[in-house]
Amino acid sequence: MASIDSSQNPPFIFADYKSSLLRGPMQSPIDIVELYSRNSETKIGELLGSLSSRFAIGELDHDLTRNVCNEGEPLGERMIVSGRVLNQLGKPVPGVLIEVWQANASGRYVHKADQHEAPIDPNFIGVGRCISDRDGQYRFCTIKPGAYPWKNHPNAWRPQHIHFSLLGEAINSRLVTQMYFPGDPLLSLDPIFMAVPASARERLVSTFDLSISEAGFALGYHFDIVIAGGLSTPSEDDGGHG
Repeated sequence: MASIDSSQNPPFIFADYKSSLLRGPMQSPIDIVELYSRNSETKIGELLGSLSSRFAIGELDHDLTRNVCNEGEPLGERMIVSGRVLNQLGKPVPGVLIEVWQANASGRYVHKADQHEAPIDPNFIGVGRCISDRDGQYRFCTIKPGAYPWKNHPNAWRPQHIHFSLLGEAINSRLVTQMYFPGDPLLSLDPIFMAVPASARERLVSTFDLSISEAGFALGYHFDIVIAGGLSTPSEDDGGHG
C-alpha cells in the first residue's frame, strides 16, 4: 500500500506483548522494489505484478453468517461491518481485496492451535472476503466475536476484535490490522492494542452506526481504513495474534 509511518504504528517488538520478543524482526527490512530494480529477472518480480484480474469472490464470501451453514444459522449476535478504504487524501480506493478472520461468539477460532474450553460453532468458520467498490466501500455480515483467553500474562484476555487484511495492486502492498469495538473494558488491558501509539489507537475502534444496522436483523458498525499518511490505520506488522 505505502511505506509504514512508525509514529502511527506499533513497534515490531513491544515488551508487554510477549510473543513479539520472538517474532519481531531484529534486522532492518528489505526494500523489495529496490531489490527488484537490481535484477528484473528475479522471482521477486512476481510480487509486483497486478492482481486486479486474480480475485475470484464467491456470492456469499462477504456473509460469514451464510458462507458455511451445515446445520443451521451460527449462534451469537448478528452484526454488519461496513466502511470505506481511503488513501492519505481521503479519496476512495477501489479494487482492494479485503479479507477478515475472527473468533466465533464464544471466543473460539476454527484452528487446531486454539484448544481453549469454548465451543466450536459448526455453522461459523469466521472467514470472509470482498473487494472494495468504486467508492472504496466494503461490507461484511458476521457474528460479533467473543473475547478469549491467551497466554501472554496471568489472566490475560483479548478484547473482541476482527482481523483485517487488505491487498492492493501487488502482493507486497498489504495492510494487516484489527478492528475493535467501542466501550470494551479489555482494551486498556490489552498489550497489542496498547502497543499502538496513543494518538492512533482510536483509529482501530469501530463506531456503532444505526444507519448500517438492519431492522430486526443486525446491528451495524462503521470502520474506515486509511492505507497511508498521517491518519493511516495502524498496521499489525508482526503478523498479530490469532
